[in-house]
This record gives sequence, structure tokens and C-alpha cells, in this order.
Amino acid sequence: MERRKFIVTTAALTAFGSDLMALSKEKKMDGDGFLVKSGEARHGRHTPYKGVNPNDLKISSKDTDGQMSVFEYIGMEKTGPPLHVHLEQDEVFYVVEGDYLFQLGDKQHKLSAGDTIFLPRNVPHTWIQTTERGKLIYILQPAIKMEEFFYAMDELGRPPSVEEAEKIFMAHGMKNVGPPLTLE
Repeated sequence: MERRKFIVTTAALTAFGSDLMALSKEKKMDGDGFLVKSGEARHGRHTPYKGVNPNDLKISSKDTDGQMSVFEYIGMEKTGPPLHVHLEQDEVFYVVEGDYLFQLGDKQHKLSAGDTIFLPRNVPHTWIQTTERGKLIYILQPAIKMEEFFYAMDELGRPPSVEEAEKIFMAHGMKNVGPPLTLE
């Protein structure tokens, strides 16, 4: 099992790294880089998930010419998104703190600090935090409209209705296909 984790992690990071290398050669990205401090969001805009859990953009699609976005999620409650698919992007989640249950297709996986999971496009997936506190770093590639998705959800100022959520998801390249996971 450890070998499998290593292979999946290495493959995912290699894929993301090679895309960024190609991008930096092609676009001659600014070599100065930037720093986003703990508790801060890129461009200063926070987008808390469900109004409670910090979900801050760390690397913007604007920084990578749309190639990827990187977010930091700090879970303050045992929650997660509905079962959904990304139509045009892959995701990689790295667990920094806490425990999570991920569903990928019809299989469930328990993840703890240090674990990484790759969620390919067009495969239904979701997750739920199973500990009181948790922290994830996740990468979306290509970025598509994920930043805008979180801005739209945050601007509602309340949980969306089922119809609103479906409309917002579809407008940002995703589709809800089922309910969120529960711990009961």
C-alpha cells in the first residue's frame, strides 16, 4: 500500500510539475515569485467554505496562466461537499492535519496527515472530515473557474438552495451527482 501511495503521489506531482515547467518556458513567468503567509489569501480575498471553514486561495490561476490553482482548507467542523464531478479538471488533495474519508467512484478511502489522493476529472468524488479539526492543501489542474466558483458561493452569504447550487456548479464546470457523505 505504501508503494501505491508513493507511485500515485509521484505521478500526480510529476504531471503538475511538468506542466508548470512547460508554462514557465513558454510564457517566461516572472522569476520573482511571491509569498502568501499563513492565514492570508492570494489577492487578499478569503472564501470560507460554508461561511465557517477557511478555504484560502494560495496560488491563483492568474499566476499560472490558468494552468492550476492551489487552495488551503482548514476544517473547523465535520463536513464536506456533495458528490460531484469536475468535467475538465483533475484534483490532488494532501492531508496536512486530521482525518478524512474520501469517496472516489464507488470506493472509499481513509486519509490521515501525510496522505495524498488524486481525483481525476469525470469521476464522481467527495470527502468528509472525520476529526474535529483538519487541514488540506489541494490543487486543481487546469484551474478553469474554481476561484470564481468559491467567490460565487461566498457572495450568496448563505447556503445555496439545491437549484442555486446546481446552477453555480454547472456554470463553473462541475456537476452535482449525489449527496455529501455523512458520519452516521
